[in-house]
Amino acid sequence: MEMTERRIPSVDGVHQLYCRVYMPDGEIKGLFHVAHGMTEHIRRSGYDNFMRFMAEHGYICYGYDHLGHGYTVKDESELGYLGEWKLLVKDVQNVSKLMKEEFGKDLPCYLLGHSMGSFIVRCASTPAIWDKVIYMGTGGPNPASKAGLAMIKSKIKKKGGHAVDFSIEKLVFGSYCKHFKDENDSIAWLCTQKDTRDVYRADDLCGFHFTLNGFYALIKLQSLSNSKMWFKEISDKLPILLVSGSDDPVGNYGKGVKTVYKNLKKNGKNVQMKLYDGCRHEILNDGCREEVINDILTFVES
Repeated sequence: MEMTERRIPSVDGVHQLYCRVYMPDGEIKGLFHVAHGMTEHIRRSGYDNFMRFMAEHGYICYGYDHLGHGYTVKDESELGYLGEWKLLVKDVQNVSKLMKEEFGKDLPCYLLGHSMGSFIVRCASTPAIWDKVIYMGTGGPNPASKAGLAMIKSKIKKKGGHAVDFSIEKLVFGSYCKHFKDENDSIAWLCTQKDTRDVYRADDLCGFHFTLNGFYALIKLQSLSNSKMWFKEISDKLPILLVSGSDDPVGNYGKGVKTVYKNLKKNGKNVQMKLYDGCRHEILNDGCREEVINDILTFVES
């Protein structure tokens, strides 16, 4: 396979999305779009290994850095500022449409979103232009979302959307490491692999502070993708796979993911779910990664 880098215009009309495309050497079976999570980027090893694997199995894989992330930003001052939340959704839809136009409209197309990316693609997949979707490291309804959005909106009026507010950051992530407090590591919730966490910590394009605008977009997407309307509007015919670590605090240690599964089932949707025992938030970087990759391939090809 061959990996190439390119720039694709964002729908915001200002930025050029940094994108990676992984091309198979032989027969092409389909297209596979990967949407990364918050405060990280598409060049991380977990995504690179996954997309290489899928390309070696015949899928044109592609993924890009969201607005406010990675190599899409013009400089570090833009990290964590996402702009209008709808732009994140429209970029996912637009990039897949462009890839289908370039490589073949008749090819089946698959979509995976991790963490914040899962909330983006959940909103993007109503209506769906993809044949199957995977929601990885996602979360269920949060009763505090409405109050959180109101609080952030008020702070934006006072400080501006580019401001960083550590009280909001603590409110969102403050409890994530309580389950792993014996490890004395503020990012222990990401995965069980200490060396992977060290690489993340050393990467200037990972773990940066989200702006008030970024947190507003994150919570808005999380709230919309867990609304009653979303569970009703998503297509009954769209095959959905939910995958998460059983010890992932974003998914409330499996409880939130199970709630999403039950709500989809209750609304007559075509959904499967798998939780990986003992693994945490980044299952493409955790001890279960090979099992996860093979399970996704099986889902796509079943």
